[in-house]
Amino acid sequence: MGNIPVKDTHGKRSSSMTFAMRWRHGNLRLIMLSIIISIAMSFMFLVLLYGATEKNVSVVVNGQETVVETKQWVLQRLLDEQAITVGPHDKISASLNAPIKDGDMFEITHAMPITVVADGNTSTVYTTEKTVQAAIEDLDISIRSQDEIDPPLASSIEGNETITVVRVETKVTSNEKTVPFSIVKKEDANLVKGTEKVVQSGQEGVVVEQLEERYEDGVLVSNSVISETVKTSTVDQVVAVGAAKAKSTVTTLSNNSSAVEQVTKGDYTFNAKKVLTNVTLTAYTAGAESTGKSEGDAGYGITASGTTVEEGRTIAVDTSVIPMGWWVYIEGVGLRRAEDKGGAIKGNKIDVYFESLNVATKFGKKKGVKVYVIGPNKPSAS
Repeated sequence: MGNIPVKDTHGKRSSSMTFAMRWRHGNLRLIMLSIIISIAMSFMFLVLLYGATEKNVSVVVNGQETVVETKQWVLQRLLDEQAITVGPHDKISASLNAPIKDGDMFEITHAMPITVVADGNTSTVYTTEKTVQAAIEDLDISIRSQDEIDPPLASSIEGNETITVVRVETKVTSNEKTVPFSIVKKEDANLVKGTEKVVQSGQEGVVVEQLEERYEDGVLVSNSVISETVKTSTVDQVVAVGAAKAKSTVTTLSNNSSAVEQVTKGDYTFNAKKVLTNVTLTAYTAGAESTGKSEGDAGYGITASGTTVEEGRTIAVDTSVIPMGWWVYIEGVGLRRAEDKGGAIKGNKIDVYFESLNVATKFGKKKGVKVYVIGPNKPSAS
């Protein structure tokens, strides 16, 4: 019997499967590429289809709304199409890459340049705010309750404006000041008319003031008194003024005096009570060099009779020779009134008051001067 060969069907089947696997493996990249190209073409088709559709979009620029028709699909392309520029400081309601849909609204607010002057610095900044207050807050500038802003916070901003911030500060300080005393004159029936006597010395008072000082940017611009407190009360100076009539008798003035019925000196004609001869004249002032007091001291410039010294009127005398308050005529000097006295003024000696120390020094000492003692009433010029 002969051998019948058997067909190897299993080997052929394995060869077919290996070929298919090799084909898929070799064409995998081609398959993936085909899929990607199909997706891309589909996407492009959709984009073209979407972009080809007109959309109505609202564009609001600085509060002004405009409705536009566009086929653009992203905001940046729409802005380019409408020639709308967006700067680095501008405010926009959406990203420039945002997609556009029908009925969308986009808001663009352009920043405005403003000049800010504050704390000694001047700078230009950009803001999209519409009021001074909003701009100040947006720029992170601190404002205190006392500070002043120009224009006011509620004002609108139009652009290219200058906002000035003035730093205001107030301080309260204390200050002492003296209050001069008043001179009160009262009639005294025990004194002869024309004479005066200090019966109570005056005393200056002290007041403490509270001052409010206002500073603007560190510079003092004003101050005002907000309160006063009396620290020391003033004491009035009381002066007794003679009210009694002068006695008819005349004080004996000098052993060498002689009675004169009537005398005429310049524009004055008078009856002299007595005539003093060989009188020595000196000069004094109200200052420390004569009285030991300086301007501002209590009693400065006040005579022994309570009057205030006056050049051309006041003289100091020995009241036992010339009564206080009496008028005299001094040869070479003129009419004067006895209002003061001094420890060095004794006998036939008269001290003439001058305001200027220089004038008093030049006056010096004069001897052998004749003096007419007139009385308590000043003679009238003819």
